[in-house]
Amino acid sequence: MPNLIDLRRRIRSVKNMRQITSAMKMVSAAKLRRAHDKAVAARPYSTLLRDMLSSILAHLPEDSPVREHPLLARREVKHITLVLISGDKGLCGAFNSNVIRAASRFLQEHGSEKVQMELVGRRGRDYFRRRPVSISGEWLHVFARTVEYSKAEEIAGTLMERFTHGKTDAIYLLYNEFKSALSQRLVLEQLLPVESPAAQEGASVDYIYEQPPEEIFRALLPKYVKSNVYHAMLESGAAEHAARMAAMDAASRNADEVADKLTLHLNRVRQASITNELIEVVSGASALE
Repeated sequence: MPNLIDLRRRIRSVKNMRQITSAMKMVSAAKLRRAHDKAVAARPYSTLLRDMLSSILAHLPEDSPVREHPLLARREVKHITLVLISGDKGLCGAFNSNVIRAASRFLQEHGSEKVQMELVGRRGRDYFRRRPVSISGEWLHVFARTVEYSKAEEIAGTLMERFTHGKTDAIYLLYNEFKSALSQRLVLEQLLPVESPAAQEGASVDYIYEQPPEEIFRALLPKYVKSNVYHAMLESGAAEHAARMAAMDAASRNADEVADKLTLHLNRVRQASITNELIEVVSGASALE
């Protein structure tokens, strides 16, 4: 049976841990508010940009040279690039393990093709660097403070350069999408070649262009790719803070339960010790009579 000193030490350790997890929960809650606001604010831009592209495509003739844009080129898929967006830190429940498992399934399903991985986030990098996979690039500490558009632009520029030079035939994005503070959704979407958005509802919108539509389309298409990468990073950042907040809340509640159980056990041990001492006193007094 543990002595009272050991029990008090364990209770003190659990309470100290509870203070840490509670503080981490509050920090994640504050960061989640800012990350969620940025993600929500970026969604209308992505939607409007897609609608404008669909409108332009709807009004372009079938033989327009713009339809042969390098970012729209479709060829036989021999080389695939998977952009995996994970977190830089742990202590966020199954956030990182879910996206890493999904990436592993993707590698198994496309075993016949040569898959290269572009790893955004330290957790995904640390996992796949120890596996026999081809890694074409690593992007670390992109979620250290806040997601910057310049970093997303740099990542998207590298991916577009690889695609236009024929080093890869298809590029996919894999990330956690923020749904609510308690749930995230895994998203696997094709980044390149750009899916023709002509079938979207935005194709029916009649825009008036001051510049030729072909010129606008050439300028907007790279921005569309950059916007998709930026949107994925914002969603993943918000989802990570939500997952960490939920994990730290569960850890704090578990710490409270453990502390309560240890305190109850401590009281029972102390009561038993006092009872034994009283029995010894009474027995000694009886022996002297």
